Amino acid sequence: MTTTVVLGAGIIGTSTAYYLSKHQPASSIHLVEPSPELFASASGYAGGFLAKDWFSPASAELGALSFEEHRKLAEKEDGARKWGYARSTSISLSPATNSKKRVDVWCRDGASRAEAASGDSSIGVAPPWLRKQDGDTVDIISEGDTVAQVDPLQLSQFLLQKCLAAGVHLHHPAKAISIQTDMRNEISSICIANTQSSTETDIPCTNIVIAAGAWSPQVFATLFPTSEFALPVSSLAGHSLVVKSPRWAAEHEAHGCHAVFMTSQPGYSPEIFSRIGGHIYIAGLNSATAPLPVLATDSKGKIEKSAIEKLRGTVREVLGGDDDLEVVREGLCFRPVTDRGTPILSRIPDSCLGPSVSARPAPEGGVYLAAGHGPWGISMSLGTGKVMAEMIQGRELSANVSNLALKF
Repeated sequence: MTTTVVLGAGIIGTSTAYYLSKHQPASSIHLVEPSPELFASASGYAGGFLAKDWFSPASAELGALSFEEHRKLAEKEDGARKWGYARSTSISLSPATNSKKRVDVWCRDGASRAEAASGDSSIGVAPPWLRKQDGDTVDIISEGDTVAQVDPLQLSQFLLQKCLAAGVHLHHPAKAISIQTDMRNEISSICIANTQSSTETDIPCTNIVIAAGAWSPQVFATLFPTSEFALPVSSLAGHSLVVKSPRWAAEHEAHGCHAVFMTSQPGYSPEIFSRIGGHIYIAGLNSATAPLPVLATDSKGKIEKSAIEKLRGTVREVLGGDDDLEVVREGLCFRPVTDRGTPILSRIPDSCLGPSVSARPAPEGGVYLAAGHGPWGISMSLGTGKVMAEMIQGRELSANVSNLALKF
């Protein structure tokens, strides 16, 4: 079996390695992560909301597959205890509307992604931790078998531990610095540099998977410097808060979690998720112009006080005053996005790798991209990992992702 190197050990990369290891020796799989702290961006700081059918037609099958994979993994591995998997109810505090936007506009104009939910809303009851204002109405968007909640950091950590236990190699902190080709100009190895010791390791491999989130374009440019092709992935910065409230405690968890979507003002659509373990996550303040840091861990130094205060204002509005609320953490992460609003799951054509560089025909080789999931990276993670593993190994795909390929 050929060796596969996965560049990026976030939830997309670890999911890919996890599913690869089910059909090839785990020792032939390598994960490479440059950030000194694992899961320091969206994989650890996203909301963890899962949906089954909130997606545009291009990614609908992938979204449904991934939702089912989340359910099956949680049932098999006690996900409720290990990473807070729970059924959820999504509700809206926005005025009722007869029109729904496609989910890909979420990254464009600050609209609520709840507008992409399928089905009709119905009047419901607010969760115990939510403080309603006079005149507010609570509309149930989705519930039961179509939405769920996880703690993304705990899920990411679980997937990585499963990979390592199986024998997958983790190079951390390390980065890929070059590829080597054989006499046929086909990729034969990749050089990995340990960023702490400055040592370099040459790993013979013919399969390379770029799953570095918002950093994927930089990874590609480093490995293929003679290529004129730029990966069509950019970043969307998002601040977040995690708080604890006495109105969301263990006795409330038996009734499931809630996802609350609201429109506070133009360009700001707060998202609030209750999680198992007493935590409530608040986000929705995003920026497409915030510069991407060199490493994910550098994000901590870029947290804006004004953004956090705006989120705190939302906390006070919907959860009550600050007196009985505990701020667990403040966060800033960079989600990978595409102009078309859907992720890219694709082999990168040899013609894009640059002069005199090619890869062996699949499944013996190839350069692949799995990135650009926007706000749906956690929800689509397991489905992405499963389909990418099938694509790389030349097996039948579990979902039709033909419309998620690179477009030229």
